[in-house]
Amino acid sequence: MRSDLIIRGGTIVDGTGSVPFVGDLRVVGDRIAEVVSHTDGGIDDSAHRELDAEGRIVTPGFVDAHSHLDVHLAWDPQATPSSWHGVTSVIIGNCGLSLGPCRPADRPVLAATIAESTGIAEATTLGAPSWDWESYDDYAASLDGRPTVVNTGGLVGEATLRLHAMGERAASDAPPTDDDLTAIGALADAALAAGALGISIDRRHTETGGPTDAEFDAVADVLACRRSGVIAATPRPDGVSWPDEVTALAALARRSERPTIFELTSSDHEPEAHRHVLDLVRAHQRGGVELRPQTLARPTGVLYGLDTSTPFDAAPAWMGLGAERNGRRLQMLRDSTYRQTLIAEADVHGTSVDLDRLFVMLPNDDARYDNDPRGSLAAIAEARGVSPAAAFIELILETDGHVVAHAPRRNRDLTTIAELLDDPAVVLGLADAGAHQQEIADGSQPTFLLAYWVHERHRWTIEEAVRRLTSDPADLFGLADRGRLRPGAFADINVIDVPSLTLPIPEFVRDLPDGSGRYVQRAMGYDATVVNGEVVAERGEPTGVLPGRHLRSR
Repeated sequence: MRSDLIIRGGTIVDGTGSVPFVGDLRVVGDRIAEVVSHTDGGIDDSAHRELDAEGRIVTPGFVDAHSHLDVHLAWDPQATPSSWHGVTSVIIGNCGLSLGPCRPADRPVLAATIAESTGIAEATTLGAPSWDWESYDDYAASLDGRPTVVNTGGLVGEATLRLHAMGERAASDAPPTDDDLTAIGALADAALAAGALGISIDRRHTETGGPTDAEFDAVADVLACRRSGVIAATPRPDGVSWPDEVTALAALARRSERPTIFELTSSDHEPEAHRHVLDLVRAHQRGGVELRPQTLARPTGVLYGLDTSTPFDAAPAWMGLGAERNGRRLQMLRDSTYRQTLIAEADVHGTSVDLDRLFVMLPNDDARYDNDPRGSLAAIAEARGVSPAAAFIELILETDGHVVAHAPRRNRDLTTIAELLDDPAVVLGLADAGAHQQEIADGSQPTFLLAYWVHERHRWTIEEAVRRLTSDPADLFGLADRGRLRPGAFADINVIDVPSLTLPIPEFVRDLPDGSGRYVQRAMGYDATVVNGEVVAERGEPTGVLPGRHLRSR
């Protein structure tokens, strides 16, 4: 058999959680044709292309279960930063928002709502995609024809359905009428028929004039009738009773008879909440209800730097600095008189950021997320014998403006992350690639899981970590023949040098279509990534091919 690609001599981590083994893998077309252990002799044949994977692990491509690359993919077919971290399939349409269905008259409203969550300007949101659709079926066809480096699976957003059904009334406090609910259900059914993987809902505004429980019930009924798809929920915020919220989510899961995914992270002001939620989830699971909390592998929070915002922006002089062009800001900081003004005003106006929990990242160092107190801005200022504002300015000047400070807000304690990920119900996700791009850079989740939790801490085996990144989310979202290395599966594959996996610090790049910027974070240690049988990246550099596909429900 003539092969298009053979990957030789790697440690095969097949995505199922099985014990890894050294072997060869053959690809013919877009599928895996053969996986053979070296104890069984390996693969003797030649191929059009061969990759030497000796000393590397070979895994299925990773599935990003919670992405916001919906708009982003229209201008960046490389799907950065996700593709830099071994991701070969992304789930878009999260948090109740999808780009379709959408009538032309509703585009400005939908674009403004999406722009608010992504940090991409409304004009760019309106201008980057083709918007050559109205129905979800049309939108799915547009995704079919869009060249990308990753596979894309879409959820349909309930808020998008609400806008389509209610028009201008969707933004009012008026509850949906019976006709509105019927329309929302019909739109949801049409989207699922067109290949949507499920329905995303946002419960954060249910008590302030946003979507109602009646709407959620309407889409749950559609899922129950179709017997396919998932509900992906953004739960109500902190301060709301978690028992009540889990009960409401369990009711949706029971009504829909489908898996219901919801975001769960730990927080300092409710340090026991995640444990109580997991207890509630286990109780509902014993009753046959499939609830799947979703969390991150590392802390997430706000990034501060000269290019975006600083911890001292409450002071007028600092606000003035932020209003200047980026190149001008560094020049202004080199003026000693201006620096003294900034330092004095910061001392007067203070900051809302806990500087003991604001961790400095230097450009020549690897990014760390273990929150070592010695790396906080407060500790660095004390060691230098200056105020925190003075220390921050010094760091900016010493790094030519490239220093970044990270203020973790959720999952700050790595011990609680381990507790969450130890629970088999918990899904790894919330990378949020494409969202809040001037504030966060969390798309590096897969790399952090492997580099920190597996290689450095030995907290989980490589086979368990890879399963959480591959077959677990692939099965949950119904991605047929993805997430495993076995004959007949699609050839989405990573070749990874785990000891070399490193994360540089986030950097701010101005690559959006309107010239504005976003935080991104690269990775080192990925020898090759294959999507649908084609090598799309080698040693971190794209090859230029764009074989990604739109993944429709089975």
